[in-house]
Amino acid sequence: MANKIEIQETLITIFGLLREYYGAQNWWPSESKFETIVGSILTQNTAWRNAEYAINNLKASGLMSPEAIRKIDESSLAEIIRPSGYYKSKAVKLKAICKYIKLYDDRIEIWENMNPAELRNELLEVYGVGPETADAIVLYVANLPTFVIDTYTQRIITRVLPNLKLNKYTEFKSFFENHLPQNAQLFNEYHALLDTHAKETCHKNNPDCNKCPLNRICQSSSNYHSRMRNA
Repeated sequence: MANKIEIQETLITIFGLLREYYGAQNWWPSESKFETIVGSILTQNTAWRNAEYAINNLKASGLMSPEAIRKIDESSLAEIIRPSGYYKSKAVKLKAICKYIKLYDDRIEIWENMNPAELRNELLEVYGVGPETADAIVLYVANLPTFVIDTYTQRIITRVLPNLKLNKYTEFKSFFENHLPQNAQLFNEYHALLDTHAKETCHKNNPDCNKCPLNRICQSSSNYHSRMRNA
């Protein structure tokens, strides 16, 4: 990529191709903002289906509120979220995030009027909240523009645009945020589409390149290299 405009055009093209192929994703899949927070903790280091089992356990136990999680003892909470894996440490993390939420009198909606960088920095001070989790909460809960980077996003961008040689979380994050409009809805849908593409087509092993909607622009595809040779 020669300049910022070309990079921006490429990112918009990727978004358009994925949106056309998969349709609108309407993330995050939850019934409330608090459930999204819980999901962002429980999905750490596990598949979403395992986190979902734990979320359903919390709902069945009447624990889908900050106050309820603050009141239950840690060991009991850990058993309820056991399906999510690393359940003992995640129980501590849920307790910590609920303690933080209490600083806002459990009024999560207040976050929507905050500066995204300020909210993100606060969240990073909470035990168990790393960059990806903080960004997920800022974007999907507070509806503020910050791009979520996960292994799926890194996999796709590394394959489609290998010459960028991005490595660190901050490098991928800056790449998206510096070349796209600062729009929470765009960031939301873009990240969701990248995750869907990684799960359904651009697999870690044996990616299904033949049906990939990014095949013609992916610099790792044989189709792309064939076109470049014939150009």
